Amino acid sequence: MLNNDIPDKNLDESHLKCSFGTLELELEVPAGVWNPTPNGILLGETLEQMDFSNEKVLELGTGCGIHAVILGLRGASELVLTEVDGSILGHAERNLQKYGITCPVEFLIADWIQVNQNGFDTVVANPPFALSNKTYRRYFIDTLILESHKLLKPGGRLIFIHSTMGDVPRTIRLLEECGLSVRIIADKDFPFRDYYFEDEVYLKEMAAVPGSYTVRDGVRYERLVAFEARMPQ
Repeated sequence: MLNNDIPDKNLDESHLKCSFGTLELELEVPAGVWNPTPNGILLGETLEQMDFSNEKVLELGTGCGIHAVILGLRGASELVLTEVDGSILGHAERNLQKYGITCPVEFLIADWIQVNQNGFDTVVANPPFALSNKTYRRYFIDTLILESHKLLKPGGRLIFIHSTMGDVPRTIRLLEECGLSVRIIADKDFPFRDYYFEDEVYLKEMAAVPGSYTVRDGVRYERLVAFEARMPQ
């Protein structure tokens, strides 16, 4: 959990203090990179409870490297971290060095799943959704699932998170249609973020998604769901 408030929309340079289980982290977040949202925080809490010993792990969109630090501290033997901007990767590299991550780390400039590598034990991602900059908001979720077989080795796993407003049953169906076995490894309710209310089209779209959110005491809540999907052997 965060020791400071999670900003609704913050792309300014910041100093982030946060805790995940027994891990206490202080990270520098560069300007232009989102401070971790509730999605990223719940994903980090989930990863902190898992074992990545002797695994080659790919993280798509590493940002400030918060999840990469956790993956390294939880035993990953090799990390490949992607971002669309090399300067962001440089900042992530400094955060990993700060926490003594000694496993081999490759910093790769890549647009989402455009990674010319395969054979990963685990792929980790927090797919953009509410502000995906795509007319089809599930673009990043669906391409991640549809292309995961190109990245993962047989028996490898895909760990990712998204909101119930992204249609969780639809995600589970697509995973199963692609031959992956799936389980939910974490879920938690969060109130709507302020910027949701700035996009009337988004609100109308989300109202049409079955089970997208709940209302309690006049407050709308989304549920964030973390998935672990495994490729067949």
